[in-house]
Amino acid sequence: MVWRAIALHTTPGVPGRMEPEVAATHYGVLTDAVGWGLDGLHGDQVEEVVAAHPRGDFKKEFLRAFVDGLKDRPDTTYGTVNADILEHFVPGFRRTSMVERVIAAPWPR
Repeated sequence: MVWRAIALHTTPGVPGRMEPEVAATHYGVLTDAVGWGLDGLHGDQVEEVVAAHPRGDFKKEFLRAFVDGLKDRPDTTYGTVNADILEHFVPGFRRTSMVERVIAAPWPR
């Protein structure tokens, strides 16, 4: 269960249809990273959460951790949102497309 939650949490459209633990991991990460669902809270509720759980320089540190963890293995980002991060921060990074993968397949035609 934990493996599925971690493996699928960045895959759009899948985790929300899985077990509650997998969906909760996905939605929790979305809330923490991009503010998913915050519009359903009043401003004072968001302030209360941040007071109890300070975010520091979360945005910068979060993205830096991703870059540091992925820059030396960029091929692992295929098909995930992680490619977005490298594309933004690593000069010259270019994601491989599905079209390129099909064309480069070792089949004769």
